[in-house]
Amino acid sequence: MEAWTRLPGKTEEAALRVAAAQYYRAPGPDRVVAAPGTQVLIGLLGYLRPQSRVAVLSPTYAEHAAAWARAGHAVRQVTRIQALEDCEIAVVTNPNNPDGRIVQRAELLRLAGVLAKRGGWLVVDEAFADVADPAISVVPDVDAGGLIVLRSFGKFFGLAGLRLGFAIANPTFAQRISGALGPWAVAGPALATGSRALADTAWIADTRRHLTAVSAEMDRLLAVAGLSVLGGTDLFRLIESENAPQWFNRLGRAGIYVRRFADQPRWLRFGLPGNEEALARLAAALADASA
Repeated sequence: MEAWTRLPGKTEEAALRVAAAQYYRAPGPDRVVAAPGTQVLIGLLGYLRPQSRVAVLSPTYAEHAAAWARAGHAVRQVTRIQALEDCEIAVVTNPNNPDGRIVQRAELLRLAGVLAKRGGWLVVDEAFADVADPAISVVPDVDAGGLIVLRSFGKFFGLAGLRLGFAIANPTFAQRISGALGPWAVAGPALATGSRALADTAWIADTRRHLTAVSAEMDRLLAVAGLSVLGGTDLFRLIESENAPQWFNRLGRAGIYVRRFADQPRWLRFGLPGNEEALARLAAALADASA
């Protein structure tokens, strides 16, 4: 396959941007920038403007605050979206990680307008939006200004090792991000795989239905085990338990890793089992631990 034996060309990159624009409902492919994972984009954005006051709607993915701080910005974490209005850069993960919280599109667009008037940005990380109602996404609105959307490829398509993600913004800012990434930012195999996967509407629809069914079964298993579901998406579940440390250790001994939180010791985040065998293993581990 030529994608493995030569540098990626403009034609392949353009094809991916077209596929991504259609899938994410961007106004056009010139709003889409492909990158080797959204983590790269999270780290890059802070270097594209002078030092600013940054507010991150928390608790959320810790790398957002860490990346802006590494770039020299003054960062604070807030728990109410209204508290984002007096900063210059606001960061919202929507749906949120780890609790699945959703901020409605109208509220995000209102906030983006407030920030844009003072030359600020609203960065919306939609890494888990593939399994949410498409109406929550602000990708179709990026031309309004002051709005940058991050989309992750690997989470929904199950190809985290491919390292592919997207920034979606107005054409001028998209070009600026692309220039900062430099040439050949995305490997040829990722360009080819991404283009094909984003256009596979049958697989996408089937996978969404499957994830919804598995999520429902996982909720049932967690409830039987006495674990309270605080929230999540069709890719993960967040539970709360006074015995969370013990559950973490018991599941770990069964070969099942769940995420724990230093600042929320009663929380654990469960990823969705990848197949029937993994689901059965989780069911057995939960039953053994709760017996």
